[in-house]
Amino acid sequence: MTAQIAVFAGTQEGHELCCRLARAGIAATCYVATEYGERLVEGLSGIEIRRGRLDAPAMAVELAGVSLVVDATHPYAVEVSANLRAATDELGVRYLRLLRPSDLGANGPDANLGSGADAARVEVVDTAEAACELLARLEGRVLVTTGSKDLATYTSLDGFAERLVVRVLPSLESLSHALELGFAAKNVVCMQGPFSRELNVAMLKQVGASWLLTKDTGSAGGLPQKLEAAREAACGVILISRPDKSERGVSLEKAFEACRGVSIPVGA
Repeated sequence: MTAQIAVFAGTQEGHELCCRLARAGIAATCYVATEYGERLVEGLSGIEIRRGRLDAPAMAVELAGVSLVVDATHPYAVEVSANLRAATDELGVRYLRLLRPSDLGANGPDANLGSGADAARVEVVDTAEAACELLARLEGRVLVTTGSKDLATYTSLDGFAERLVVRVLPSLESLSHALELGFAAKNVVCMQGPFSRELNVAMLKQVGASWLLTKDTGSAGGLPQKLEAAREAACGVILISRPDKSERGVSLEKAFEACRGVSIPVGA
């Protein structure tokens, strides 16, 4: 590796950081897990792309000689972040977590999810498994917007193929995974978010959803628009909270400034 900066992407912020580095003429290596993620950052000047999932030992090999690692993975990618911390600790490399703020906040869900007669019913759970346990006691169709990773968990629900409408990334990998698990093709929607309130409302009404299943993706992940849509569509919300509620990180702006401090110009 020639670049001193390694960016582990997987989020809108990771993509935007790579774009900013390219515009500033700063070389970096961007790590993505999927072909879809690779397409989002390909063609950026000075940004070398490495695709594939790495465990902690493989990360330690890859990151030898790096000065700064920016972890811009998803807030729910707990294992990846843990492996990155282990690898950077072993190598003595600076680790920086680029983390989008939680919309739940320190005061719990009531502070940010709305209140009063017009508020949507919101049930906060800790895991996808807990969401399934709750849905097993509830009635109605569900629009699932938690991505493809947890789809296998949802197959434990009776009648999942017809009851659940899943919205996943527009990639062959995501679509194939959903179909192989037995989800009905008509109930798999492949789209790239974040989405507007209007589009979310339209989708909830189109599929006849009584519940919206989502995660605390923060404003960058379109959570406020989802919650507003649920209220407008008279739809309840099941919200999977973040696995590490104490995790802290820096903003996109601070991550970019840190990269500028250790940067190698493109072509150097």
